[in-house]
Amino acid sequence: MAKLSGLHKTLLTKVGITCLVAGLVFLLGFFPLLVESMYSNGLYVYTSILQRFVSSLFPFPIGDFLYAALVIYVLVNVVQFFIKLFKKRLVMSDSWVIPLQVVNFSLILYIVFKLSWGLNYSRLPVAYQLGISNQKYTKAELLSLGNFLIKKINALQKERKPRAKWNIAALEKTADTAYKNMARLNPFFQYPVPAVKFVLNELLITRLGVEGYYNPLSGEANVNMHLPNTSLPFVTCHEIAHQLGIGREDEANLIGYLASIHSDDIEFQYSGYYAMLRSVLVELGKAFPEIYDIVYRTINKKTIAELDRDRAFWLKYNSEMYGYMDMSFDKFLKLNNQSKGTDSYQDIVLWLYNIHKKDL
Repeated sequence: MAKLSGLHKTLLTKVGITCLVAGLVFLLGFFPLLVESMYSNGLYVYTSILQRFVSSLFPFPIGDFLYAALVIYVLVNVVQFFIKLFKKRLVMSDSWVIPLQVVNFSLILYIVFKLSWGLNYSRLPVAYQLGISNQKYTKAELLSLGNFLIKKINALQKERKPRAKWNIAALEKTADTAYKNMARLNPFFQYPVPAVKFVLNELLITRLGVEGYYNPLSGEANVNMHLPNTSLPFVTCHEIAHQLGIGREDEANLIGYLASIHSDDIEFQYSGYYAMLRSVLVELGKAFPEIYDIVYRTINKKTIAELDRDRAFWLKYNSEMYGYMDMSFDKFLKLNNQSKGTDSYQDIVLWLYNIHKKDL
């Protein structure tokens, strides 16, 4: 009995320490300046480089296997619990020991996520750090931005010699060069030790509506290679932005866009402008429903064909699960200080206007 009491005290001590650490990590999220200096530009820089170095040693995405191991561990413990329950081997003390163990394990996962990457959600706004204004645009200026992007797309389309298909090694190498180009202009874009991987189950990921994802357990940028070729360069640059500690999706779009259009590769430039044009077209459709078709028809025929192909691609792989995942991701964003949920993706249009307003 005394030994059991000692185990209980040890467990209570562990839970107490875990709660304290989790509480401190949670409170740190309310101080963006501290997060930026101590974490995003401090601890995370070194831990992320170490993660990418280890994962770069493997030709496959080790993060997916780490996730699988975590799921298996949880399932094994759940099965063991129900076996004990079924065989009536649970003692009275388990009625509060097991819940404490679950709480402790959950808090440890929270701490690991926050310290390995999640605190980046609380860093200073990236647009502020890059000196990009949040000045609102008028409807006329939005139309000018749309025309500007269309001209860029039309000009690049004439120069393109599209690849038959990208491979992950070429995407990683070209994206790395693009980030190096941007790093010469702004050290914010420094990207040491690249680690870009394919996703293991392309069909499942596509049906969930996922173009790519960052794995905080391994520090890998995972790209869905099943996507249309036009999307792959921008998606790669977007996921690399997450590796650099950019948590918010709209900000990762911004960083990915700036990197891709400064690439030496025309396909990367085109992919960046193409991705942004899709976002701007959404806003143009809301602002100018009466002339949207006229504006849309100024896009060259090859790009319109690619836009049609993208719609057909996602229509083919859309499913009930995609709608469910979109709703779940929206809630995830809101829990991580993005109150507008997936609507925050369109903040990129505001930044695009302020980046290019001198050219409009």
